Amino acid sequence: MALSTKTSRIVIVGRVQGVGFRAFLAREAMRLNLSGWARNRGVSEVEALVSGDAAAVARFVALARRGPAGARVDALREEAASLEDPAAGFFLAPSV
Repeated sequence: MALSTKTSRIVIVGRVQGVGFRAFLAREAMRLNLSGWARNRGVSEVEALVSGDAAAVARFVALARRGPAGARVDALREEAASLEDPAAGFFLAPSV
């Protein structure tokens, strides 16, 4: 049975900086065998692009809604996206 793949861009808003949010996302993405990246945006947002098995992407988004200990997620926006190089793994991108 072939796996269904999905790529999503998510923006998480709230207390998401200074709490290890990007590292949390990277650990979860690697655990779920997903590719993509995460970066800080401004003072209260983290953005991530994630690609892989659709069920794993859905699990990643659910985990992002909760975040690590010390985080507070006020909102999460998700949209369909494309990943230029899905074989690149998951990395922390420079802040914007």
